[in-house]
Amino acid sequence: MEKLMYLLSRPSHREAGEFRDQLLDEIAPSLLTSEVAGLTLNVADVDALPGSIHLSDPAALLGASLSLWLDSLDGRGPIEERLASVCGRLAGYLVTESVPRDYAQRDWPDGERSPGVTLVAAFPMARGIDAETFFSQWQQHHTPLSLSLHPLTRYLRNSVARVLTPGAPPYQALVEERVADLQDLLDPLRFFGSEEAQERSFEHVQRFTDIDEMHTALMSEYILRSFPAGA
Repeated sequence: MEKLMYLLSRPSHREAGEFRDQLLDEIAPSLLTSEVAGLTLNVADVDALPGSIHLSDPAALLGASLSLWLDSLDGRGPIEERLASVCGRLAGYLVTESVPRDYAQRDWPDGERSPGVTLVAAFPMARGIDAETFFSQWQQHHTPLSLSLHPLTRYLRNSVARVLTPGAPPYQALVEERVADLQDLLDPLRFFGSEEAQERSFEHVQRFTDIDEMHTALMSEYILRSFPAGA
């Protein structure tokens, strides 16, 4: 079983809500009839301008992110064709998933919008470091710091094993940080705890990625088919 992630840019002629509805009403049902074992959609339809929280999507690629599980990535062709037909630009990745924190209790069904907001981040390895340093600083050092600082209800860490689509940015990591309330992200004191902690977090991020190349967006989450089934 393999996990694939796709970043979809929103076409310039579509509003965020229209793009969300098209993905949920047209694309998701067609994917759920295929051999997809799990499917989650995050859509950048959160209407907020979060002050000092570092948000950046200069290529407008983060209109949505779609995660799915397949027996083999060899069967991804029709899925990519379907996705490419509705987005401006498609970037696909084979990833390995780690779940440092999952929902303590999930009481809503597949298909319903998850409570809260997701901060989706995509970033490359910093220049001048090797893979061992990147993964050590990101996973062994920064993850515990994030979990201690941020009021996260869910934290999914996806390491890119292979770029799947031509021209996709060379991201090494795709991360989903979820909070229960939008204000947890809008208020730096709620997200970091203090100005000192915020500075410490930003300083630490720069040990493994170039912060100007870290692209982020606020999204709504829809778990359309739980993986594993029944989760």
